[in-house]
Amino acid sequence: MSQLQCQDAAKFALAGNAVFTIVSTKTGTRFTYRVRVCENDATLYFVQVLTGPDNTSDYKYLGIIRRGVFFWTRKSSIARDAPSSRAFEWFWAHTMRGDLAGVDIHHEGRCGRCGRALTVPESIQSGFGPECINKL
Repeated sequence: MSQLQCQDAAKFALAGNAVFTIVSTKTGTRFTYRVRVCENDATLYFVQVLTGPDNTSDYKYLGIIRRGVFFWTRKSSIARDAPSSRAFEWFWAHTMRGDLAGVDIHHEGRCGRCGRALTVPESIQSGFGPECINKL
């Protein structure tokens, strides 16, 4: 996984097809999230958290991001006070403030917008392929 810079975290997460892991630099605790844009509403994003060993299908619904604000919802499969839920709420609030001290953010080596494998060093650093970075 490649590390994202703080200023790229929100842009990457809201690209439409993002998978990323946040890691506490203090405790080493990590959670992997998937954020997908709603097909019918480009202002709505669905947040899921990886809960099992299969990193392609073991995701559970956590909440939504609408107009830059994260909301835990009653339809969530994860309790609001669960560590993965609290971690995402913290991460998103701090991302919006531009202060992610104490957390490393890693993407899976795929473009956050289209999901294609990244191979160019600049693309790996930003989390976006050369075509997708211009469409954001």
